[in-house]
Amino acid sequence: MPIQRLSAFFLWCSIINGVLLALAIFATALAPQPGLLLQSQWFHVAPEEVATATYLFLAVFKIFWLVFNVVPYVALLIVGRKTSSSHAMPAPVV
Repeated sequence: MPIQRLSAFFLWCSIINGVLLALAIFATALAPQPGLLLQSQWFHVAPEEVATATYLFLAVFKIFWLVFNVVPYVALLIVGRKTSSSHAMPAPVV
């Protein structure tokens, strides 16, 4: 598979997952109580445990997003830049 296609794939994965992460963070930051109460009723746990699980989920999601989306995209950009510059005309031998 060409590097350009892989780069485009990881770019869109990074954008989509980044938007989902941002939405989850904003929802947690702007309206924490409704989510905590709803989920504590659904799963029969204390709201404090739901808050801990929510922040743990957001932290793990952010780490996975960075490791599995952003880092491969940046690596492909670096590799693509190096391979495109290696296709240039070689310097003449004197």
